[in-house]
Amino acid sequence: MKKSDLPQKVCPVCQRPFSWRKKWEKNWEQVKYCSRRCAGNRNTGGSIES
Repeated sequence: MKKSDLPQKVCPVCQRPFSWRKKWEKNWEQVKYCSRRCAGNRNTGGSIES
């Protein structure tokens, strides 16, 4: 299978497309972020916490 044939999603944090990976095979439907870094930065979209 070619890489261009793999399913893709767009990361809601960095707005970049990312492709399916073997490690996400069993939970691809639940994957939202392209990386751990984006998952950790998901709440830094301008919100101020005090």
